[in-house]
Amino acid sequence: MSALVVRFLLMDGIMKLVNPAPVVEGMTKLGYPLSLTSVIAIVLLVPVAVFAIPRTSVLGAILLTGYPGGAVASQLRVGLPWFSNVLAPVSIGVLIWGGLFLRDDRMRALIAVGSS
Repeated sequence: MSALVVRFLLMDGIMKLVNPAPVVEGMTKLGYPLSLTSVIAIVLLVPVAVFAIPRTSVLGAILLTGYPGGAVASQLRVGLPWFSNVLAPVSIGVLIWGGLFLRDDRMRALIAVGSS
């Protein structure tokens, strides 16, 4: 699950560095200047790298939680549809923490699901 998240977010960050037409269209639709595309890419790629390293994965998950949160806020601000746009970043956040829960004993001990 974490590998899926890392691959998806790496692709997202790299696409923002390359700036193809869909990225330009999305940035324009959300009202962001194209000059911020590379900044947003770096703000994404650094926490992805931190998340991918097992020793720093919890810090990476905390930092990455802000990225889909910002996406939700941006999409709600411009009135994009809930099911096709707004819930996608929420699912990424769930996958970030779900993958961390499954791969990190510290998270499972902290949450302790099913123990009495």
